[in-house]
Amino acid sequence: MNALGAADAGLVSCTGCGLLSRPASVAHVGDCPRCGERLDWRRAHAVQRTWAFLIAAAILYVPANVLPVLTTNTLVSSQADTIMSGVIYLYETGSWPLALIVLVASVMIPLGKIAALAYVLVSVQRGSATSNRQRTRLYRIVEFIGRWSMLDVFVDTFVVALVQLAPLMSVEPGPGVVYFMAVVVLTMFAAQSFDSRLIWDAATMGKTPPKRCAPPPPGARRFGTALRRRGRDAA
Repeated sequence: MNALGAADAGLVSCTGCGLLSRPASVAHVGDCPRCGERLDWRRAHAVQRTWAFLIAAAILYVPANVLPVLTTNTLVSSQADTIMSGVIYLYETGSWPLALIVLVASVMIPLGKIAALAYVLVSVQRGSATSNRQRTRLYRIVEFIGRWSMLDVFVDTFVVALVQLAPLMSVEPGPGVVYFMAVVVLTMFAAQSFDSRLIWDAATMGKTPPKRCAPPPPGARRFGTALRRRGRDAA
Protein backbone atom coordinates (compact mmCIF):
# COMPACT_ATOMS: atom_id res chain seq x y z
CA MET A 1 0.00 0.00 0.00
CA ASN A 2 1.40 3.39 -1.00
CA ALA A 3 1.60 5.97 1.77
CA LEU A 4 0.24 9.48 1.34
CA GLY A 5 3.11 11.96 1.17
CA ALA A 6 3.24 15.18 3.16
CA ALA A 7 2.98 17.27 -0.02
CA ASP A 8 -0.18 15.40 -1.05
CA ALA A 9 -1.59 16.25 2.39
CA GLY A 10 -0.79 19.93 1.87
CA LEU A 11 2.11 19.99 4.36
CA VAL A 12 5.75 21.05 4.08
CA SER A 13 8.59 20.09 6.42
CA CYS A 14 11.09 22.54 7.86
CA THR A 15 14.73 21.83 6.93
CA GLY A 16 15.86 23.39 10.21
CA CYS A 17 13.82 21.65 12.90
CA GLY A 18 11.79 19.12 10.88
CA LEU A 19 8.37 20.47 11.88
CA LEU A 20 5.51 19.76 9.48
CA SER A 21 3.59 22.93 8.73
CA ARG A 22 0.74 23.97 6.51
CA PRO A 23 2.06 26.49 3.96
CA ALA A 24 0.49 29.87 3.39
CA SER A 25 0.26 29.26 -0.37
CA VAL A 26 1.95 27.32 -3.15
CA ALA A 27 4.04 30.27 -4.36
CA HIS A 28 4.84 31.76 -0.93
CA VAL A 29 5.17 28.95 1.57
CA GLY A 30 6.11 31.17 4.50
CA ASP A 31 8.31 30.59 7.56
CA CYS A 32 8.46 27.81 10.11
CA PRO A 33 6.28 28.70 13.13
CA ARG A 34 8.72 27.03 15.52
CA CYS A 35 12.25 28.05 14.45
CA GLY A 36 11.57 30.81 11.91
CA GLU A 37 13.42 29.02 9.05
CA ARG A 38 12.16 29.83 5.57
CA LEU A 39 10.03 26.96 4.28
CA ASP A 40 10.56 25.47 0.83
CA TRP A 41 8.80 22.66 -0.97
CA ARG A 42 12.20 21.49 -2.13
CA ARG A 43 15.61 23.18 -2.15
CA ALA A 44 16.19 24.82 -5.49
CA HIS A 45 18.68 22.95 -7.70
CA ALA A 46 19.62 20.66 -4.80
CA VAL A 47 20.78 17.81 -7.05
CA GLN A 48 22.89 20.06 -9.28
CA ARG A 49 24.57 21.80 -6.34
CA THR A 50 25.30 18.52 -4.59
CA TRP A 51 26.85 17.10 -7.77
CA ALA A 52 29.04 20.20 -8.14
CA PHE A 53 30.39 19.93 -4.59
CA LEU A 54 30.82 16.18 -4.90
CA ILE A 55 32.72 16.28 -8.19
CA ALA A 56 35.03 18.97 -6.82
CA ALA A 57 35.68 16.86 -3.71
CA ALA A 58 36.43 13.77 -5.83
CA ILE A 59 38.94 15.72 -7.94
CA LEU A 60 40.73 17.14 -4.88
CA TYR A 61 40.78 13.74 -3.17
CA VAL A 62 43.66 12.63 -5.44
CA PRO A 63 46.19 15.38 -4.54
CA ALA A 64 45.06 15.17 -0.91
CA ASN A 65 46.42 11.61 -0.77
CA VAL A 66 49.35 12.00 -3.17
CA LEU A 67 50.92 15.21 -1.89
CA PRO A 68 52.71 15.31 1.49
CA VAL A 69 50.78 16.50 4.51
CA LEU A 70 53.80 16.89 6.82
CA THR A 71 57.45 17.74 6.19
CA THR A 72 59.93 16.93 8.98
CA ASN A 73 63.20 18.86 8.87
CA THR A 74 66.30 17.91 10.89
CA LEU A 75 69.96 18.90 10.77
CA VAL A 76 70.81 16.06 8.40
CA SER A 77 67.64 15.28 6.46
CA SER A 78 64.18 16.34 5.40
CA GLN A 79 61.31 13.86 5.08
CA ALA A 80 57.88 14.45 3.54
CA ASP A 81 55.02 12.16 4.52
CA THR A 82 51.67 11.59 2.86
CA ILE A 83 48.63 10.24 4.68
CA MET A 84 49.33 6.66 3.63
CA SER A 85 53.03 6.85 4.44
CA GLY A 86 52.11 8.14 7.88
CA VAL A 87 49.71 5.21 8.35
CA ILE A 88 52.45 2.75 7.31
CA TYR A 89 54.95 4.38 9.66
CA LEU A 90 52.56 4.19 12.61
CA TYR A 91 51.86 0.54 11.87
CA GLU A 92 55.53 -0.40 11.57
CA THR A 93 56.39 1.33 14.84
CA GLY A 94 53.75 -0.64 16.72
CA SER A 95 51.06 2.06 16.96
CA TRP A 96 48.55 0.08 14.93
CA PRO A 97 45.45 1.40 16.78
CA LEU A 98 46.43 4.98 15.87
CA ALA A 99 47.28 3.86 12.34
CA LEU A 100 43.83 2.28 12.02
CA ILE A 101 42.13 5.45 13.28
CA VAL A 102 44.02 7.65 10.80
CA LEU A 103 43.33 5.20 7.96
CA VAL A 104 39.60 5.11 8.65
CA ALA A 105 39.13 8.82 9.40
CA SER A 106 41.42 10.23 6.71
CA VAL A 107 41.15 7.75 3.84
CA MET A 108 38.11 5.49 4.10
CA ILE A 109 35.53 7.94 5.47
CA PRO A 110 36.05 10.70 2.83
CA LEU A 111 36.00 8.12 0.04
CA GLY A 112 32.95 6.44 1.55
CA LYS A 113 31.09 9.76 1.79
CA ILE A 114 31.78 10.53 -1.86
CA ALA A 115 30.59 7.08 -2.94
CA ALA A 116 27.49 7.17 -0.71
CA LEU A 117 26.36 10.60 -1.88
CA ALA A 118 26.97 9.64 -5.51
CA TYR A 119 24.80 6.54 -5.04
CA VAL A 120 22.00 8.59 -3.47
CA LEU A 121 22.14 11.21 -6.24
CA VAL A 122 22.09 8.62 -9.04
CA SER A 123 19.15 6.79 -7.45
CA VAL A 124 17.21 10.05 -7.08
CA GLN A 125 17.86 11.09 -10.68
CA ARG A 126 16.81 7.67 -11.93
CA GLY A 127 13.56 7.94 -9.97
CA SER A 128 14.19 4.87 -7.82
CA ALA A 129 11.28 4.15 -5.48
CA THR A 130 12.89 1.28 -3.57
CA SER A 131 14.98 1.19 -0.36
CA ASN A 132 13.91 4.71 0.57
CA ARG A 133 14.48 4.13 4.28
CA GLN A 134 17.93 2.68 3.72
CA ARG A 135 18.96 5.54 1.44
CA THR A 136 17.64 8.13 3.89
CA ARG A 137 19.52 6.45 6.73
CA LEU A 138 22.68 6.36 4.61
CA TYR A 139 22.38 10.07 3.87
CA ARG A 140 21.89 10.92 7.55
CA ILE A 141 24.97 8.91 8.48
CA VAL A 142 27.02 10.78 5.88
CA GLU A 143 25.71 14.10 7.13
CA PHE A 144 26.49 13.20 10.76
CA ILE A 145 30.06 11.92 10.34
CA GLY A 146 31.15 14.63 7.90
CA ARG A 147 32.86 16.86 10.44
CA TRP A 148 34.84 14.01 12.05
CA SER A 149 36.95 13.59 8.92
CA MET A 150 39.04 16.56 10.05
CA LEU A 151 41.01 14.30 12.42
CA ASP A 152 44.08 14.27 10.20
CA VAL A 153 44.05 18.07 9.94
CA PHE A 154 43.82 18.39 13.75
CA VAL A 155 46.74 15.98 14.24
CA ASP A 156 48.88 17.91 11.75
CA THR A 157 48.02 21.18 13.47
CA PHE A 158 49.05 19.90 16.90
CA VAL A 159 52.28 18.37 15.59
CA VAL A 160 53.29 21.53 13.74
CA ALA A 161 52.56 23.66 16.81
CA LEU A 162 54.42 21.40 19.25
CA VAL A 163 57.46 20.25 17.26
CA GLN A 164 59.34 23.48 16.64
CA LEU A 165 62.90 22.92 17.87
CA ALA A 166 64.79 24.89 15.23
CA PRO A 167 67.48 24.46 14.14
CA LEU A 168 67.55 20.90 15.51
CA MET A 169 64.12 19.83 14.31
CA SER A 170 60.97 21.37 12.90
CA VAL A 171 57.73 20.19 11.32
CA GLU A 172 55.90 22.07 8.59
CA PRO A 173 52.51 21.41 7.00
CA GLY A 174 52.51 20.15 3.44
CA PRO A 175 50.25 21.09 0.53
CA GLY A 176 48.27 17.88 0.96
CA VAL A 177 46.68 19.29 4.12
CA VAL A 178 45.02 22.09 2.16
CA TYR A 179 43.59 19.66 -0.40
CA PHE A 180 42.43 17.26 2.30
CA MET A 181 40.71 20.04 4.22
CA ALA A 182 39.03 21.16 0.99
CA VAL A 183 37.75 17.60 0.40
CA VAL A 184 36.22 17.44 3.88
CA VAL A 185 34.59 20.88 3.57
CA LEU A 186 33.23 20.16 0.08
CA THR A 187 31.70 16.84 1.17
CA MET A 188 30.08 18.63 4.11
CA PHE A 189 28.66 21.26 1.74
CA ALA A 190 27.45 18.48 -0.57
CA ALA A 191 25.58 16.77 2.27
CA GLN A 192 24.08 20.07 3.46
CA SER A 193 22.96 21.18 0.00
CA PHE A 194 21.13 17.92 -0.75
CA ASP A 195 17.41 17.68 0.02
CA SER A 196 16.65 14.25 1.48
CA ARG A 197 12.94 14.70 0.70
CA LEU A 198 13.82 14.06 -2.95
CA ILE A 199 14.47 10.43 -2.04
CA TRP A 200 10.79 9.95 -1.23
CA ASP A 201 9.37 11.91 -4.16
CA ALA A 202 9.82 9.04 -6.61
CA ALA A 203 7.65 6.81 -4.45
CA THR A 204 4.63 9.08 -4.90
CA MET A 205 5.40 10.58 -8.32
CA GLY A 206 2.50 9.92 -10.63
CA LYS A 207 0.71 7.62 -8.15
CA THR A 208 -2.73 8.11 -6.68
CA PRO A 209 -3.43 7.57 -2.99
CA PRO A 210 -4.74 4.09 -2.08
CA LYS A 211 -8.44 3.64 -1.55
CA ARG A 212 -8.01 2.78 2.12
CA CYS A 213 -6.30 6.06 2.90
CA ALA A 214 -8.36 8.95 4.12
CA PRO A 215 -8.90 11.66 1.49
CA PRO A 216 -6.46 14.56 1.69
CA PRO A 217 -7.67 17.90 3.03
CA PRO A 218 -9.04 20.55 0.65
CA GLY A 219 -6.34 22.00 -1.55
CA ALA A 220 -3.91 19.14 -0.85
CA ARG A 221 -3.99 17.85 -4.42
CA ARG A 222 -3.22 21.33 -5.66
CA PHE A 223 -0.16 21.50 -3.37
CA GLY A 224 0.99 18.04 -4.45
CA THR A 225 0.56 18.82 -8.14
CA ALA A 226 2.50 22.07 -7.81
CA LEU A 227 5.28 20.30 -5.93
CA ARG A 228 5.59 17.60 -8.58
CA ARG A 229 5.75 20.24 -11.29
CA ARG A 230 8.52 22.04 -9.37
CA GLY A 231 10.39 18.75 -8.92
CA ARG A 232 10.25 17.96 -12.64
CA ASP A 233 11.48 21.48 -13.50
CA ALA A 234 14.39 21.16 -11.04
CA ALA A 235 15.42 17.76 -12.39
